[in-house]
Amino acid sequence: MELPLSADQRSVLRGRRRTVCGRDVLLQLPREGALMPGDRLTDSQEDVEVLVTAASEALLRVEAPSPLALLEASYHLGNRHVALELHECELLLLDDTVLATMLESRGLRVTRCCRPFMPESGAYNGHQHR
Repeated sequence: MELPLSADQRSVLRGRRRTVCGRDVLLQLPREGALMPGDRLTDSQEDVEVLVTAASEALLRVEAPSPLALLEASYHLGNRHVALELHECELLLLDDTVLATMLESRGLRVTRCCRPFMPESGAYNGHQHR
């Protein structure tokens, strides 16, 4: 069974979810860190196994006329704590009309797409507050 989860859902380890075939599952995971596509989860009796997949999400695809312009866009989005998926020639972020307008005003090409979102985990991945 496949369990498609959005990027946000992969970071919340408790709650009800639904598999591709329509079966409801309740996550109560004792571990830290986000789930990753490819993780396999079982129930306590190991009768049921589900495969975590990345669900398609509404995204903005950002392209720039130069590497510096793309770097500047990353900087401005990071300043706003926006989750980003980084690639050499494009950025992906969750669809947001305000951010799309801001990016377009900076001369960037912004298009909408729907695909799995795998944002960077950030500099403090695994960091715990004590």
